Amino acid sequence: MELNVIWFCLLTVLFIGFFFLEGFDYGVGILLPFLGKNDLERRIILNTIGPVWDGNEVWMITAGGAMFAAFPNMYATLFSGFYLALFLMLVALILRVVGFEFRSKDDRPLWRSTWDWLICFGSFVPALLWGVTVTNLIQGLPIDANMQYIGSFFDLLSPYTLVGGAAFLLVFIYHGAVYLTLKTEGELAERARQVALRFGIGTAVFCLGLVGLTYVKTDLFNSLGAGITLWLAVAAFVISYLLVFIRRLGWAFGASGLTIVFTTIAFFWGLFPRLMVSTLNPAWSLTIYNASSSPYTLKLMTIAAFLLVPVILIYQGWTYWVFRHRVTAKQLDY
Repeated sequence: MELNVIWFCLLTVLFIGFFFLEGFDYGVGILLPFLGKNDLERRIILNTIGPVWDGNEVWMITAGGAMFAAFPNMYATLFSGFYLALFLMLVALILRVVGFEFRSKDDRPLWRSTWDWLICFGSFVPALLWGVTVTNLIQGLPIDANMQYIGSFFDLLSPYTLVGGAAFLLVFIYHGAVYLTLKTEGELAERARQVALRFGIGTAVFCLGLVGLTYVKTDLFNSLGAGITLWLAVAAFVISYLLVFIRRLGWAFGASGLTIVFTTIAFFWGLFPRLMVSTLNPAWSLTIYNASSSPYTLKLMTIAAFLLVPVILIYQGWTYWVFRHRVTAKQLDY
């Protein structure tokens, strides 16, 4: 297999890991001020992701680093074209991280409530913008022969990409709610289950809308495998919703995770071998060949990746195993 293809697959895996893990992180953050009825419950909610959120965030950093090293032309075009959107995402993430650290520094209700809402905002914005970003990649962007994005911020917003953003947002909220049913107990866990059931209906509607618009607005379904995988994502979500309804919550979380996994695979599969589609001229699209680093760079990176990635996966798996238990009020350290 060519190194260009290997790194396209690795980039896909990194985004799968990021969306799966950070997806429930975002969902928990968005639900924080709504699901937690008092300070104790909000502290419990935050502690469900306290030991893991920063490790989950590393997947995004690693994906960005891999993109920079393996496909530098894509990195340059993406980060220049999405500059304002990514800046907004960065501001939101900074507020989110600061909220995690600063919330407990003062006992005043206004102080803690303010940071709770900033954590919600800092989770909402990235969840929405990632959906807009992914759908823009497959729909296409005004990229010229010099691999430069020549549009504006508002060119990134269309009915299709906004539906994509809403679908990603709702899936992450649902994913986070199901996660909370596994990490909390009693009334709070049941409340999280009810939120999952309520949001699940809207999520299903937007997911079906995303599939329909993807068929109309993109060429993803030209790839039989990508089209089947996207429908598998819808099926996984329906199964997850039914499992929540009958209270098989562990399996429900796994199925909601499969929804995210299948969706990510479908979009990357639909892109292959392209990385960014040009709406001005298909020949100007960025591909795994014209946007890649030199063969020598890819070779060195491949050796490093196959040596280090298994270690990282084992370490993060161990972290989740250690903190696998439900969070209770007795366990809170602040």
